Amino acid sequence: MPVIEKNGRKIWQVRDRKGQFVTWAMWMTGAIAFVLAWQQISGQTEWYYVSTAPDATHDILTRAWPPKWSYINTLWRPIWDTVNIATLGTVFALMLAVPVAFLAARNTSPSRMFIRPIALLIIVSTRSVNSLIWALLLVSIVGPGVFAGVIAISIRSIGFCAKLLYEAIEEISEVQVEAIAATGASRWQVMVYGIVPQILPAFAGIAVFRWDINIRESTVLGLVGAGGIGLQLNASLNILSWSQVSLILIVILLAVVIGEWVSAKVRGAII
Repeated sequence: MPVIEKNGRKIWQVRDRKGQFVTWAMWMTGAIAFVLAWQQISGQTEWYYVSTAPDATHDILTRAWPPKWSYINTLWRPIWDTVNIATLGTVFALMLAVPVAFLAARNTSPSRMFIRPIALLIIVSTRSVNSLIWALLLVSIVGPGVFAGVIAISIRSIGFCAKLLYEAIEEISEVQVEAIAATGASRWQVMVYGIVPQILPAFAGIAVFRWDINIRESTVLGLVGAGGIGLQLNASLNILSWSQVSLILIVILLAVVIGEWVSAKVRGAII
């Protein structure tokens, strides 16, 4: 829309009726959607419990503090299992994500018409389901325990790692690849000496970043029986032992902070 300004101030503007109509229609649509969503939420909400939430919160906090410090000896093994779930899940995910990423990248996929869509489908499908849901399904299939948690973390991480990695592959410099290929190198040699050195920093950063995320996600897998400190948290919640719950939350917080610190140091060393 043409605008006339004087001394930096707008004094006149041509009104575009069609543009204004579209703008108001979008605002009206958003308002209607908000009202309908609020009505749906309000109809399914027990407002009595919402009104008593401050009293319930105060009661729980009173019971949760001070934490039951004597319970700390019971948590060393579960928190170690949680770290192992995150670490092994990340390693297995990277082992599967690397070939998927090479199949999904436009410049390395053997077939853009058939193989690349399959690789992209794997990336999307593994990223679209939360690790907690994967764990819930796997506990029903392989039984409760750490193994189900490792597989759940692995499946969830494949799409994340493969997506970032195949984008890094597509952004490589083709000059180095063409130089290797000009020497008569095979396809595998071009990949090893022309592509892999260029994506190694990105690969290392993705691996550490995903491990940091998996540390956080693995702390709650025990709520569905997939091992780790979440099992202790679920057991304490079931018996309403709020002093144990507060201690578990403190331990989880410390584990996440340490994981974040380690990942930041490693990323800093790599980058």
